Amino acid sequence: MPNWSEVLVEIQGQAALGTSHAQRAADIVRKKYLETLHGYTGRNVIAYYSGFLSKPGLATSEINDEDKNGFMMAVHKMDKPKGLDLILHTPGGSIASTQSIVNYLHKIFGRDIRAIIPQIAMSAGTMMACACKEIWMGKHSNLGPIDPHFRGIPAYGVVKEFRRAVREVKRDQDKIKIWQQIIGQYRPTFLSQCENAIKWSNTFVEQELAAGMFGDMPDRAEAKAKAKRIAKTLANYSENKSHEKHLHAEDCKKIGLVIKQIEQDGDAQLQDLILTVHHCYMHAFMNTPAIKIIENQSGAALIKLHAAAA
Repeated sequence: MPNWSEVLVEIQGQAALGTSHAQRAADIVRKKYLETLHGYTGRNVIAYYSGFLSKPGLATSEINDEDKNGFMMAVHKMDKPKGLDLILHTPGGSIASTQSIVNYLHKIFGRDIRAIIPQIAMSAGTMMACACKEIWMGKHSNLGPIDPHFRGIPAYGVVKEFRRAVREVKRDQDKIKIWQQIIGQYRPTFLSQCENAIKWSNTFVEQELAAGMFGDMPDRAEAKAKAKRIAKTLANYSENKSHEKHLHAEDCKKIGLVIKQIEQDGDAQLQDLILTVHHCYMHAFMNTPAIKIIENQSGAALIKLHAAAA
């Protein structure tokens, strides 16, 4: 299968065929390899790709409710019993939207969903991956912590800081003035929102892991306990240090997730196909106004364009 440079040459070759091909060159090549991947695995494929690396800082590149339309379009006319391979490349986004999309996909495919991470699926993208029966990662692939954020502020950090303030003021009343300057910036109910978001994200991941990835474990109590340990580890703000921490396949295996390594558990052709598809999407984001693409193996696609370039 073509590598990064060879994919670019193929796109350029399509563009050289004429004006109509030039406008659709990246689409033609990308759809070709997505269909080839489907033919090789025999499973339905939905690629959910964000252009956040090429076009950083755009809120619409994150997971949101609008994405449900793309998934509905992609699922239409699929042979549902073939299951689903969900290719994820996203910085994360709304917990509510993620939960809604996951719920919808489970209604269509049951628990026969595999997550494929060609490069990176962070935050709510990791949550989405945890809702699958197994996660396929390469040596270069990463998941990330699931601790929720409000406008870039870590919810765990807020709660931890507030508890620290309470402890310090109890020991030394003179510190009230210092902490008033910090805590006074919190808007009403902000602390409660942070606590609720933490519970929400942890509970969602726990439930999805217990029902899906560990759904076949005969000891249901152990399945739930294992799911809880994993969710707690993924959400451990103190241990992870940063929401941007990159968790590699070996890290994810260590905490207990069902990880399939593309290079070892797959074969050379599957590895090449996944990487070729990934290169196609990266070229699309680098060379077109696209900021998000939701696409299936039949070529049906919802492509979100950057408003400034649309």
